[in-house]
Amino acid sequence: MHRSYSIIDSSRPSFLLRCAGLMTLTLLMSACGNEDVGEGGGRPDPQVTIEVIERSSADQLQEYPARVRGAREVEVRTRISGVLQERVHREGDDVSKNDILFRIFPQPLQVLVDQARAARANARAQVAQAERDWERAKQLYERGALSASERDRALTQLDFARAALDEAEARVDEAELNLSYTEVRAPMDGTTSLEVLPEGSVLAVGTLLTTLVEQDTVHVIFALPEKDAAVQRASQLADESLGREVTLELADGSVYPLTGNIDFTSSSVDSATGTITLRAIFDNPDRQLIPGQFVRVRLVLRRFRDEIMVPTEAVGANAEGPMVYVLDQNDVVELRQVVPGPVIGQRQIISEGLSEGDRVVVNGQVAIQPGIPVRVTNPPSADADQVQE
Repeated sequence: MHRSYSIIDSSRPSFLLRCAGLMTLTLLMSACGNEDVGEGGGRPDPQVTIEVIERSSADQLQEYPARVRGAREVEVRTRISGVLQERVHREGDDVSKNDILFRIFPQPLQVLVDQARAARANARAQVAQAERDWERAKQLYERGALSASERDRALTQLDFARAALDEAEARVDEAELNLSYTEVRAPMDGTTSLEVLPEGSVLAVGTLLTTLVEQDTVHVIFALPEKDAAVQRASQLADESLGREVTLELADGSVYPLTGNIDFTSSSVDSATGTITLRAIFDNPDRQLIPGQFVRVRLVLRRFRDEIMVPTEAVGANAEGPMVYVLDQNDVVELRQVVPGPVIGQRQIISEGLSEGDRVVVNGQVAIQPGIPVRVTNPPSADADQVQE
């Protein structure tokens, strides 16, 4: 069976009287309170902080991950087969061009040189004999004591002997060149790597012995997203000095003291990553940059001059799009629809909607609406001294 209950029991008149008294007291207190607010001039005006708009300039900086490489990295390999006799340098040494790094046992190649020189001596003797035969054949032919075919045969033998001598000379040059390769020399100035093979190792042609890395100058390789690359290219067309200089942030957060310059930009977009590869060159006199090291490249994509910028927290949005609150001369709130541009750090570029000298509300937007007066909490002097980016 359904039952209903009344919150107030009508069978008790004294309870009703008490309720009526409380309601009357509440109405009186409300009336008194409204009268006090009216006499005091209403609620206090909301408090806001503002910034006075001034045109300023800024650079759009972007950071990209990058790796350090030696400006030149050369693999030192054998040009001949043989047995490694000696490692002359110490691992990690700085060496100069043409310094001896390794020696290969030279005896087998010395034997080949001696054989080639003996063959050359034999070829020279054959040339000398052929020349004498030719001179004799000419004289006999002139006297009619030798046929023309015999004379021509003597000339041909001389030609064969001279060709054999040329071949012997070439074999001597080859043997001596291979002998010189038993001393493996540095092709450039650089720092050597760890030992690859110990002494006594059997070497084939092309065996890797060490790697030389030039560290006084290093390359930093990084990639730009296709969109950023397009922005950079357009900026460079407008300002040739822009986009060439870069700075580095090291892994510990410190900034490398020297600036670098971009010396290479890929001519195509990597289809797998949608990026364009760039290379910057840095001087590295103190060897602070190590090949293989992870760094971050800072690059100026665009420069903005004489732009209207406001703190990013000043920009809000409504149904019509981005907006800001500004104050008129009487500190009354106005709403302005704006067209924002790029964000530069903590600043937002405003392309349309604001003018120099406008007072934009930076903090306190939650408690305000268009048409109400507000109280500015930051002094006028602070408005004029806003930090320019």
